[in-house]
Amino acid sequence: MVEAGKHFSARASTLRSSKVRELLKWIGKDVISLGGGVPDPASFPMEEIKRIILDVIEDKGAAALQYAPTEGLDELRREIASFMTKRGVKAGEENVLVTSGSQEALELIARVFIDLGDPVVSENPTYLGAIQAFSVYEPRMVGIPMDEEGVRVDVLQKELRRFGGEGERVKLAYLIPTCQNPTGRTASLERRKVVLELAEEHDFLVVEDDPYSYFYLDGVEPPSLKSMDGGGRVIYVSTVSKILAPGLRLGWVVADEEIIEKLAIAKQSVTLQSPTLSMYVLLEALRRGLVERQLPRLKEIYRVRRDTMLEALEAYMPEGVRWTRPSGGMFVWVEAPERVDMDALLPVALREYKVAYVPGSSFHVDGGGRNTARLSFSYPPLDAIREGVARLARLIAEHAAPRACVLEA
Repeated sequence: MVEAGKHFSARASTLRSSKVRELLKWIGKDVISLGGGVPDPASFPMEEIKRIILDVIEDKGAAALQYAPTEGLDELRREIASFMTKRGVKAGEENVLVTSGSQEALELIARVFIDLGDPVVSENPTYLGAIQAFSVYEPRMVGIPMDEEGVRVDVLQKELRRFGGEGERVKLAYLIPTCQNPTGRTASLERRKVVLELAEEHDFLVVEDDPYSYFYLDGVEPPSLKSMDGGGRVIYVSTVSKILAPGLRLGWVVADEEIIEKLAIAKQSVTLQSPTLSMYVLLEALRRGLVERQLPRLKEIYRVRRDTMLEALEAYMPEGVRWTRPSGGMFVWVEAPERVDMDALLPVALREYKVAYVPGSSFHVDGGGRNTARLSFSYPPLDAIREGVARLARLIAEHAAPRACVLEA
């Protein structure tokens, strides 16, 4: 039998399995999963999508099953541009690239912009899928801490000046300013302004990942960075996975035409194109107003779920545990006392307490955060959310208690 491992490339050694994808295996078993950000199946507009698929097959025929342009169907790119314009982002067809989910968009951005050793800044913690996509190209990831108003721009400014003083510059900043994954925090308007000012001053691009702003729950949704972008520095990424259905595997990038052209060339060697049938389905969902009708419905679904988890955390968590109050999205970020190792406790949680979560270290670019965890309220029924939090609270309480120390004479 061949030893395949000895033939792997050096780059293959950087590949790591996502802990979220591993935890998805537990869904449907006797474990309550507070792990992956899986949408509530009740949010899927099943009947409308069924009608759209039948209509697409009837009207488009073989074209719906044929190859399509790498950039995406022209009609779909126009509809996405119109959708984004309604959300404050002025865009034309030439500014849109259709991708196979936002994860492909992150891979393409990394492929096009990151060279070995490039400094790339992000919030810390940040989306682990972005860490995965970027790490293959071996940048130097620099994590910027957060507070209740989002990324700490004072720390970001110090890091930018430090790199400048060393004769280097940051090329990319990756941010999730609205309903951030994993913390659920939303950057203030002032922080957003400062980020864009720093991008101009220090000449870097900003990747704005925006899957969750569609169900921002705390009043008026703040403007996207892209809508405030006067210099063409923001590369905006979004997806239909949370607002329509993840199985469609569609997302998009909005950026200056030069960037879109280069990303499209990169996409040719990755997926060639996104699924044609899915693109026609999304086209009709946009044309028929289905996506717009989904948004207020989703807000109410996830408002109830968020509030249920927050109430359970308040009721069950032991003293010394802290958590965020997310402004929307699908996640609550939990910080246990420093002595509690949430990575080490995960097997115990799965085996003995029958509850799953994502250890927070997965979201840290510096390997920190072993006392933290991301909890998702998007998938389990409300009773399961309460019971899952109660089980997790018992686990933490048992391992957070100071241990007696017997001193020998």
